[in-house]
Amino acid sequence: MLKISSLNANGIRAAHRHGFTDWIEESHPDIICLQELRAMEHQVPDPIQELDYHKAYHTAEKKGYSGVGILSKEEPINIEKGIGVAWIDQEGRIMMAEYENLIVFSIYAPSGTTGDERQKLKMEFLDIFLPFAQKYLASEKPVVFCGDFNICHKAIDIHNPKRNKNTSGFLPEEREWVSRLLQTGFEDVYRRLHEGESDLYSWWSYRAASKERNKGWRIDYHMSSPELLELAEEATIERAWDLSDHAPVSVSYAI
Repeated sequence: MLKISSLNANGIRAAHRHGFTDWIEESHPDIICLQELRAMEHQVPDPIQELDYHKAYHTAEKKGYSGVGILSKEEPINIEKGIGVAWIDQEGRIMMAEYENLIVFSIYAPSGTTGDERQKLKMEFLDIFLPFAQKYLASEKPVVFCGDFNICHKAIDIHNPKRNKNTSGFLPEEREWVSRLLQTGFEDVYRRLHEGESDLYSWWSYRAASKERNKGWRIDYHMSSPELLELAEEATIERAWDLSDHAPVSVSYAI
């Protein structure tokens, strides 16, 4: 069994202070996809760097911003950072680790909540990402794109769909993009293992005791090729941990 976990750390140094290494010790993921490191590689806390994992990071050029990483017990046979689009790569949003029988990506899509300019860039990112991801469906190895896509797909994925229908992260064009991603052949692994189940969220605002009241959004995904979905046996949002404003989303695959 191979357990893959995805976590938007909202700052790896903050996540460390909130028990990141304790979570690893208890949860035992084989592969950890991290988003929003908000640190340069040399700023990752020593206890994390000393973990018995192979570590690779793709940090943003801007200090304290964005960045993704992949930690794994098995050493990757190949690491690729970025996709050759300058602004996306400068923000440290996409990286890949290839293993003997699997390809894993850590993805951090832009948020559009700060205004029209960032929303425009978010849509540009999505337009670029879709054909990039599609290429991997033809790969000889199964692939999974793990991370924070900053989009709730359907009404079941957000606590108040009516109030948020004009909010970035639940806009019709964003939701339609997720549908297109799935129509091309990808699978939303967590949802497929929890069909029709409501109140399952991976992010909660720090305001108004949102997590305690479970007023959340499901914006963190495992988007896999079909053959990997068939191997998925258990999918969990580990909400008992308060590592950040996101919870780890973990899937165990029969690999």
